[in-house]
Amino acid sequence: MSRQCELLGLARSTRYYRPSRQVPEDAFDLFLKGVIDRVYTRFPFYASRKVARSLQRDYGLFVGRKRVRRLMREMGLCGLQPRRRNTSQPHPAHPKYPYLLRDLVIDGANQVWCSDITYVPLPGGFAYLCAIMDWHSRRVLAWELSNTMDTDFCQRALLTALARHDGPGIFNTDQGSQFTSQQFTGTLQEHGIRISMDGRGRCFDNIFIERLWRSVKYEDIYLKDYRSVAELRAGLKQYFCLYNDTRLHQGLDYQTPDAVYWAA
Repeated sequence: MSRQCELLGLARSTRYYRPSRQVPEDAFDLFLKGVIDRVYTRFPFYASRKVARSLQRDYGLFVGRKRVRRLMREMGLCGLQPRRRNTSQPHPAHPKYPYLLRDLVIDGANQVWCSDITYVPLPGGFAYLCAIMDWHSRRVLAWELSNTMDTDFCQRALLTALARHDGPGIFNTDQGSQFTSQQFTGTLQEHGIRISMDGRGRCFDNIFIERLWRSVKYEDIYLKDYRSVAELRAGLKQYFCLYNDTRLHQGLDYQTPDAVYWAA
């Protein structure tokens, strides 16, 4: 073993290291993540300080701000507000793109698509949900689940949406590394799609898909309390069918997204 590590240029301690994901997560941390997710879904502009105070006031959970900050970081959550310091520099290979939707009249299907990722709590861990939505009709065109915040599941959702529908003129996302990666932006460019990205800390630039997360969590995930990724996948499949072809939307003059999408 020593000789093998020497040939590979590795310390022997590296050989015996077990990644943290193989260690079961603390049960109370999992519980806290579920509660934090509820608070954040309701108040996406809360950062760790306000989330910690909300846990104390509304749930009787006296948890330190540092613990809340660590858990929010693991969940990929942060308060949607301008930063005092630019602590998150994009990778040089991941360029940012301007926001193209300001003052733009969007009155047809496939004119603008948008996408985002949200955290989904589960008893034994958590999952991430990526969805792609048509901006005009609010129709969910494709979605994917993953247990890691990688680019692959976002790419799968994009390819599924492009295979099922005509591509949009503009695709809008936030500045997350999954959406700024060459893999994701390259696919958009190959299809002749213009890339638009939210401004830093501007939660209203992608408001419709932010509203989708509130709907799917309060109308499905929190009510059904899924116990596994398989259950979650099956439940979301049913919910998104309901969301697209049955659920009435006040913002669409009480029509369904399917009716608006296919009529446009």
